[in-house]
Amino acid sequence: MGSAPKQIKKLYYSIGEVSKLTELKPYVLRYWETEFKQLAPPKNRAGNRTYRQKDIDIILQIKDLLYNRKFTIKGAITQFSSGEKAEEMVGQQETTVSDENNSEILVKVKQELESILDFIHKN
Repeated sequence: MGSAPKQIKKLYYSIGEVSKLTELKPYVLRYWETEFKQLAPPKNRAGNRTYRQKDIDIILQIKDLLYNRKFTIKGAITQFSSGEKAEEMVGQQETTVSDENNSEILVKVKQELESILDFIHKN
């Protein structure tokens, strides 16, 4: 009796339902449709948007890029238009930056050790 109602999987969702699921205002969803070509929910005979699960997944990815990872709209569009998943690209960028930083640190440590050795040999 005290359990929460179960979410029913549906084939199509209205903009109001998607707004509640994603915690985004309907005007935000409509705006994102104009910016992201991957987000194009079809409309029914009455002209209402009918979102599918794949549309909701795309919305959640966009929300993650913009709100959690702090991408700009343009940056998020670039991530999607590149054809790769945004998470993979961000992971690759972080690895590359990390490797470059590690290389720089190793070079500096090596230089410091060489200068210590030179100092020891002179004394």
